[in-house]
Amino acid sequence: MQHERVEPDQLRRRLDPASLGFETTADVEPLAGTVGQARALDALGFGLEIGTPGYNIFATGPIGTGRRTTVEAHLRAHAADAATPQDWIYLFDLGDGGDPIAQALPPGRGQEFAESMRGFVAEARRRIPEAFESESYHERRHSIAEEVGRRREEVLAELRSFAVQHGLALELTPAGLMTVPVVDNRPISPAEFSRLDPPQRRRFEQAIAEVEDRMPAAMNRLRQIEREGAEQVAELDREVAMFAVGHVVDEIKERYPEPERLGDWLEGVREDVIEHLASFRESPAGEEQLPAPIAAGMHQAKEAFFSRYQPNVLVSHADGSGAPVVVETNPTYYNLFGRIEYEATFGALQTDHLHIKPGALHRANGGYLMVDALAVLSEPFAWARLKETLRTGRIRIETIGSQLMLFPTATLEPEPIDLEVKVILVGPPRLHALLYELDEDVRKLFKVRAEFGVDMPWEEETTAEYAAFVARRIADEGLLPFDAAAVARVVEHGARVAEHRERLSTRFLEVSDLIAESSQWAGHDGARIVGADHVRRAIAEKSYRSNLVEERLRDLVAEGTLLIDVAGERVGGVNGLAVARVGDYEFGHPVRITASAALGGGDVVAIDRETEMSGPIHDKGFLILSGFLMQRYGASRPLSLRASLVFEQSYDEVEGDSASCAELFALLSSLADAPIRAGIAVTGSVNQHGDVQPIGGVNEKIEGFFRVCEQAGLDGGQGVVIPAANRRHLMLAEEVVEACRDGRFNVWAIANVDAGIEVLTGVEAGERGADGAYPEGTIHRRIEDRLDELAELGRKFKR
Repeated sequence: MQHERVEPDQLRRRLDPASLGFETTADVEPLAGTVGQARALDALGFGLEIGTPGYNIFATGPIGTGRRTTVEAHLRAHAADAATPQDWIYLFDLGDGGDPIAQALPPGRGQEFAESMRGFVAEARRRIPEAFESESYHERRHSIAEEVGRRREEVLAELRSFAVQHGLALELTPAGLMTVPVVDNRPISPAEFSRLDPPQRRRFEQAIAEVEDRMPAAMNRLRQIEREGAEQVAELDREVAMFAVGHVVDEIKERYPEPERLGDWLEGVREDVIEHLASFRESPAGEEQLPAPIAAGMHQAKEAFFSRYQPNVLVSHADGSGAPVVVETNPTYYNLFGRIEYEATFGALQTDHLHIKPGALHRANGGYLMVDALAVLSEPFAWARLKETLRTGRIRIETIGSQLMLFPTATLEPEPIDLEVKVILVGPPRLHALLYELDEDVRKLFKVRAEFGVDMPWEEETTAEYAAFVARRIADEGLLPFDAAAVARVVEHGARVAEHRERLSTRFLEVSDLIAESSQWAGHDGARIVGADHVRRAIAEKSYRSNLVEERLRDLVAEGTLLIDVAGERVGGVNGLAVARVGDYEFGHPVRITASAALGGGDVVAIDRETEMSGPIHDKGFLILSGFLMQRYGASRPLSLRASLVFEQSYDEVEGDSASCAELFALLSSLADAPIRAGIAVTGSVNQHGDVQPIGGVNEKIEGFFRVCEQAGLDGGQGVVIPAANRRHLMLAEEVVEACRDGRFNVWAIANVDAGIEVLTGVEAGERGADGAYPEGTIHRRIEDRLDELAELGRKFKR
């Protein structure tokens, strides 16, 4: 038959410390890269190299596989040799004070330009007042005023002469020019004018009309003279101002010949200074006598005016520093896309281009942005905006509140910035699968999947990498060195975590914890080097901190509250094995499975299923039992039975198919009336043809039953039946291996149901002979005889 007792040397793979080639990790070069993630690293490399839009990266893998640290290290190594991206600044819109203008500059030039503009403002504020206080300026302005006055007098003199010729005087009043009749060389009043005789009054009225006809032309000439004078003063002011600071603007333009748009803005600065010369003059006399709050407000307003010339350096990079790598740990909307801040002034909120703050995408522009996928999905508006930004290739800074208000308030709308970035999302595989199915944008925008595996082959090369990883953790955290035996024990634990004797776990978070805790226990013992015993203690102590529930279950078995037999025999009952998880701790424990059979219509009932206490996978495994019965026994007879199966004292949902093999053995035992050895537990799933299939958690299940038996007393006949395919997964605790080596415990591997029957009952299962019948006394023959009896009994009832 296809069963055998697994030899102790096959229950756990061991690593010979001498094969490592060093005495302690002090002789080992610390690991410089990543262990066992060639597939993920190849995908990362491809995703970072390809420049086609949409090839952003989604890095997936279970927790503890080093997704984040590996991706970040790979990004930084790749970015170091990449081109340094441009600086980005925001400029005040000098045209109409509208939305800020986005402008790119070569790497490092953004801060330089800001310093240049700070120097320009300081120079302008110093030199312009000096220039307008100079003697030459006052002389030229006085000369202009005198010329304007002389020309005005010429016009007025001409008009006065014409008025005198007509017997009128011309007076200049605040309301304009007025004509007054003159009688006897004396201007007369309106009352006197009204007493003149009519002919004389008519002559004056005619003269007044003729003079007034000339007044519009004279007034136009006066206004023209005033305009020309004002223009001359403005031109003088412009000339003086340009003499004071024009050369500074020219020098800045020479330093920044590109881009052309920046030169246009600097020309705008030149013109804006001319238009706002008054702001550059000294404070009005008497301002110091104003109340302090008012004076402070006026000073603040004046200083705020000059900020229009100051660029907001949004992002700056040192030339030759490589591409930026930004890891955003809190990917809120504003942290990703930037924000516009406001400042309270006299109870009102104000803002300008200097209050624009960059987001992670701005800082990562031209480089790489790494974000936790679940975190960005959890933030309102962040995921939708991220996809939009990647689709359009432009970063827009918007205030969320203005979009949600019933009546949005006016705010800045900074000009969008061109985006060229590689976004790397990091998340669990299930999240990637869900997004891939439900969000079509994921397929378009994140075309590269870098999948981190949970294990790697256990080979000489990977063993050396494990040792190098231990050396790196020791160097990074200042831990005690490990000797070769301790490293070998860490490697073996890596195989245990991987649940495979030919593979090592790449969940280096757990391995790192073991290294740190082993060093702690070595220090506790006063040792200078960590040995294998310290590693064993670290493993045992971690289990002890978490196995309270497991111990309580064993106590319940020992006191008889949980009815689990580990000695004797029982018909229709077998010990199945389950795995429970409490936080980060998994343990196996036995569960009694019982079966009963009687006359019926061929139904096999699972009580757990009927009471809705089982999951779909368990239900599938249970229904397979009916298929096995029909395939094995129902070809030549009706299955006139009703059988029931149940997990005794189980009050939680039963899920999984790893107990289907044990359920079948309990049912076959009941039908054959063949007792099963209670000291043997069974795990494994079965198919309709009786083949036993592998299951998970085999090490925990064996160890869980071993500890129950050990607490009751090992008698040498106890053990666990496992699928033969699970032999490669055996990495049992050393105490279990030693018990098996001493003959106090056993592990059997079976390939099919027949092999398990013989282990559990000690009776041959039987094979059909040439006549199609099973030999007398075999389990299958006894079952067929029972089924025949039930069928005959059923026929009698029908008669």
